[in-house]
Amino acid sequence: MSRGLFITFEGIDGCGKSTQLNMLKDYLENKGCELLLIREPGGTDIGEKIREVLLSKKSMGMCSITELLLFEAARAQITTEKIKPALAEGKVVICDRFFDSTFAYQGYARGLGSDMVKSLNEIATEGLSPDMTFFLDITVDEALKRRTGRGDAEDRMEAQGLSFQEKVREGYIEASDREDRIIRIDASGTPDEIFAEIKRRVDEKL
Repeated sequence: MSRGLFITFEGIDGCGKSTQLNMLKDYLENKGCELLLIREPGGTDIGEKIREVLLSKKSMGMCSITELLLFEAARAQITTEKIKPALAEGKVVICDRFFDSTFAYQGYARGLGSDMVKSLNEIATEGLSPDMTFFLDITVDEALKRRTGRGDAEDRMEAQGLSFQEKVREGYIEASDREDRIIRIDASGTPDEIFAEIKRRVDEKL
């Protein structure tokens, strides 16, 4: 493989991304693939500091434009520092969220519009796009049950309320209808059922 494979996972909070990307990591490592598993925002020293500001409830007064620019700043750093070098080495890069999150959360749910988000995404990534994106689709009510069951502290984005999460889901659905690389998967099943479809799609790509 002259260039690596860039795979991203998307969906509303509580959709099961973490479980699936870790299952994929284990599966590909067992196949002998070299890979990099990262998350957005974060994945770098600078990005993790930005993540802390973005997700902290102390930042509840943050305006939508500030939020957008901070996400893009973290994205620029991880793209330059981690993703592009790994792909150049032929590695499989698995990323927990990438620019589709910005379309869904800031462009659609925050109402900033796709044009602004698209322009900033292209600047931050220097034109890099995932090879395939798995959108794990689940209802907002089911996602809330899962988050509650985990017992994790609610972050600033999760605290925006169910109506906001519904808008985010609508944004993802719109993006998946528009982009062939986005594979919409029913995430209401068991982890093994969901992963069977992900594994099939990745094997086809490899």
